[in-house]
Amino acid sequence: MSREEIAADYQQIQDEICAALEAADGSARFEQEIWEREGGGGGRTRVIQNGKIFEKGGVNFSAVHGQLPDTVKRALKVEQDDFFATGVSIVIHPNHPLVPIIHMNIRYFEMPSSFNSSTPPVRWFGGGIDLTPHYVIEDDARFFHQQLKNTCDMFHADFYHRFKVWADDYFFIKHRAETRGIGGIFYDRLTATDDISWQQVFEFSKAVGRTFAPTYIELVNRNRDKIYTEAQQLWQYQRRSRYAEFNLVYDAGTKFGLETNGRIESILMSLPPTAKWLYNYEPQAGSEEEKTLSLLKKGINWV
Repeated sequence: MSREEIAADYQQIQDEICAALEAADGSARFEQEIWEREGGGGGRTRVIQNGKIFEKGGVNFSAVHGQLPDTVKRALKVEQDDFFATGVSIVIHPNHPLVPIIHMNIRYFEMPSSFNSSTPPVRWFGGGIDLTPHYVIEDDARFFHQQLKNTCDMFHADFYHRFKVWADDYFFIKHRAETRGIGGIFYDRLTATDDISWQQVFEFSKAVGRTFAPTYIELVNRNRDKIYTEAQQLWQYQRRSRYAEFNLVYDAGTKFGLETNGRIESILMSLPPTAKWLYNYEPQAGSEEEKTLSLLKKGINWV
């Protein structure tokens, strides 16, 4: 299993997801930019905008290599300089407040200079899928988590629970004391063990990628034709502001991209096209907005 094979399979997953999202939207098409990174590698940025349902979204592939900055080396706790990283990263912002925001990332990282007889290889897979509803619809939340559990259970009995807890902890907005959404799964530095081979870890990564489209499109279709009000759209913009706060303050992928001289437009495509920060905005008691806030917390068992 070479880095070239991993990158090629990730590109295929990017193609599959873009085709599925275009079909679901029925109007907009992805625009593609091929870019090269100063220092090594490049990628394919694909953005969809102003569709029937997808106001803004990105499905990005990258495969980059070069020298790690000292700040990243310290964060990763590694000594080597050379690195290779490839992955697919997705964020979709719908125009409908009852259709959720979704994020997915699958990635592979290695440090080629460590591949010698005396030093164990530094390489791992990471990724996950998480959902950020503007309004938490409990049946949808249960469906979403069941889909992820089904994928995890094909590879390891402990994966869903471990990675669900990890997502709850990772996608937590500390300064708001709330989770970004209803979580999902998140994992990092996943390597081969006695229980799972490198090939199986790679297959799991691809299975996570291929869980994205059917799961999200089902949620889109459940909610896209529902009537909504201006007040609900205002709440959508409020929830988008929390998404932006997390990505700019805490998101590790954003930090890694900025600190390794990544392409700015591709890195920040995760930000919503419109968001609002109304001062001291409080939902009405007993409202659906208040109910959603009550469900933005760690430890909810959806399945």
